[in-house]
Amino acid sequence: MTQLSAAERFALSQARSKAPLLEEFRSGRTFDLDPFQIASCQILEEGKSVLVAAPTGAGKTIVAEFAVFLAMSRPAAKIFYTTPMKALSNQKYNEFVEEWGFDNVGILTGDTNVNSNARIVVMTTEVLRNMLYAGSDTLNDLAFVVMDEVHYLADKFRGAVWEEVIIHLPQPVRLVSLSATVSNAEEFGDWLQAVRGDTEIVVSEDRPVPLDQHVLIGNKFIDLFDSAASAAQHRVNPELLSLAQSQSRAPHIRGGQSFGGGGSSRGGGGKGKRGGGHNGGGQGGGQGGFGANAPMLGRMNRADVVQMLGEKNLLPAIFFVFSRVGCDSAVEQVLRSGIRLTDAQEREEIRAIVDDRCQSLLDEDLGVLGYWDWLDGLERGVAAHHAGLLPAFKEVVEELFQRKLVKAVFATETLALGINMPARSVVLEKLDKFNGEARVPLTPGEYTQLTGRAGRRGIDVEGHSVIQWSNALDPQTVASLASRRTYPLNSSFKPTYNMAINLITKFGRSRTRDILESSFAQFQADRSVVDLARKVKQQEESLLGFAEPMACHLGDFESYSTLRRRLTDLEKTGAQVEHGSRAEREKRNQELARLRKSLKSHPCHSCPDREQHARWAERWWRLKRETDKLVQQINTRTGAVARVFDRVCDVLVDLNYLARDPDSRDLALTPSGSTLGRIYGERDLLVAEALRQGLWNKLDAASLAAMACAVVFEPRRDEGVINERYLPKGEFREALANTQTLIAELDELEHHHKLPGGNPLSTGLCQAMHRWAKGGRLDDVLFDADMAAGDFVRWCKQTIDLLDQLSNVGDGDVARTARSALDNVRRGIVAYSTVG
Repeated sequence: MTQLSAAERFALSQARSKAPLLEEFRSGRTFDLDPFQIASCQILEEGKSVLVAAPTGAGKTIVAEFAVFLAMSRPAAKIFYTTPMKALSNQKYNEFVEEWGFDNVGILTGDTNVNSNARIVVMTTEVLRNMLYAGSDTLNDLAFVVMDEVHYLADKFRGAVWEEVIIHLPQPVRLVSLSATVSNAEEFGDWLQAVRGDTEIVVSEDRPVPLDQHVLIGNKFIDLFDSAASAAQHRVNPELLSLAQSQSRAPHIRGGQSFGGGGSSRGGGGKGKRGGGHNGGGQGGGQGGFGANAPMLGRMNRADVVQMLGEKNLLPAIFFVFSRVGCDSAVEQVLRSGIRLTDAQEREEIRAIVDDRCQSLLDEDLGVLGYWDWLDGLERGVAAHHAGLLPAFKEVVEELFQRKLVKAVFATETLALGINMPARSVVLEKLDKFNGEARVPLTPGEYTQLTGRAGRRGIDVEGHSVIQWSNALDPQTVASLASRRTYPLNSSFKPTYNMAINLITKFGRSRTRDILESSFAQFQADRSVVDLARKVKQQEESLLGFAEPMACHLGDFESYSTLRRRLTDLEKTGAQVEHGSRAEREKRNQELARLRKSLKSHPCHSCPDREQHARWAERWWRLKRETDKLVQQINTRTGAVARVFDRVCDVLVDLNYLARDPDSRDLALTPSGSTLGRIYGERDLLVAEALRQGLWNKLDAASLAAMACAVVFEPRRDEGVINERYLPKGEFREALANTQTLIAELDELEHHHKLPGGNPLSTGLCQAMHRWAKGGRLDDVLFDADMAAGDFVRWCKQTIDLLDQLSNVGDGDVARTARSALDNVRRGIVAYSTVG
């Protein structure tokens, strides 16, 4: 595999005869391609796979579009476009339909199945993984697979799916891997070359639209970097350093005012009529805050920041807030100021789009969804964007922002994950966020992803990032974060029960172990082993060097120093043993006497250079301990993935999902194993075992929906477990108790085989899901859930996914009940929402 810079690859491609398909593709563009795009497309036309690592907004998807163009130029060839999110899948589907027509494009996202036999199929990565294990006929004639946002394989929950797909794709399929700029692209490319063959890397550090970075201290707009320094120096602006020092000397106004603000959520983020508002502190409206005439070191009101950006022609802007409550409060705060960013014609266009996109929503649900407040914000050019919004509302916000009708969006970081919403400027209110356990600083990679939204190709000559200053920040730290453009890509791969079943079915145990050894996780572990082994070798040479001056002409000084060390260690335990039993003290004293006698009788004890030898021996022992630890690390990392796989298999054998062949020692599936092979999810083994034991056989449709919800639901920090007396009554409670007992048994078995075990069920959404599946009203259900509408829809879709699996793998009663539950859950806003 060869790694060329984009410029080198471009020069090489220019020296070759011009590729006719690439030239035809270029001629159909409204703008010419950048060097890295041309280089990447050239590689594809040569019949190779390509890894493209480039900044957010650089135009990596052009390479994917050329792959589609290549596939469509060949008779019957297919291309799959995979994404990490259903929202991205829907976005790409709509784009391809517009370019290639409805008949040529399909989409598969688990809950959406449209035209699956089309030549261009957009799907989530999990869907493709499941196809590969099932040996689906849809894979026939597959020529290319695009893996958008391939750096997602570092995700600790879902990352393994990307590696499974890369490993198991048929060898002739060419892979188009699109990644953010990662610092170890060459390492990742080396692995792709090892498992896929004929793979080249194209890395581009250049943004098509330059990024100007600023800091907002009070109402003063300051460049982060010194404009007099070269771009490579990234020297902090002296004016910023001076102002930061001034602020640190002004404790009476330290921190200024917060960006909080109370009020209820809007735009589908609320909790129903009776759910009440979110609690939020800080300033509201313009009262008590710092306006345009505020002291320089005070923190500006959000509305004033929006107005300032407007005056500097820096709208549209995305404000990254890092909390849903913060996003909704920010919108309310800006609207309370009376701000209006749209004219009459734009408002009319906004209303027309909203009416068209939301016409299927029931009138009775509009109030609980916060529709009217949400629409008011849109008409004034302001909106929130986060996972708690109803998916339909998020789609509208995205469309209006792309059309430049919405000018200020307050968003969580999920907006940075590939959705096409470029802005003229990006505002970061903080440089840390809550990760579920604690507040942690943004990583350079996260900062790059967020600020990558600034600068619209073909519209802006530069993008702008604005950091809202606070006293906790240090200018040098901020500059370091902003100047480091890359981050490492590390595997999160680990074998699962379903994976083990499917791999053994397809390849057998021995071949499966070889496959797992080819994972990126093991590839990285093996590379680290090389460095460790090199260090071990160096230290072993040092040990030989230490052994020479510690050598004694009277005897073996290594054995003498061993006695000394054992004696010293035992003497140090004196205080501990003094509080022990008489027998323990007597045993220690006897051992001390024995060691002292052995030490005095050793030949080296009478050596006149004994203490000099001993000093070298102490150095030798310290280095020996370090070397032994390194060797242990090597032994731990070598074959680590396969060892976990063996433990997973041992659990499956104990539960009779796999059976050992007494002759070959290979593993074979049992009938129960075949069922487990068709169950996908974090709790695959639990679901399979509950079905086999018949724990859910007596549940009705609503209760089965509630049970499926308990299996998939992962509560946020503020979504506690519901009191047991509020859980659905009847058979559900007995089934839940039996399922919780089963979890404890599986947990014990996993710990016995040195596996981490699972988490307890989260029942916080069971009552709401039960009520919804029985036909309950949306406002009542959201009150029970104490949850935003968008979150409820998302968990409904997760529940639907599991119910769909149960309808296919359960016995007759469970399968029939699951199909009824599917119909009951997939209604109203859940049926209407096509993305999640």
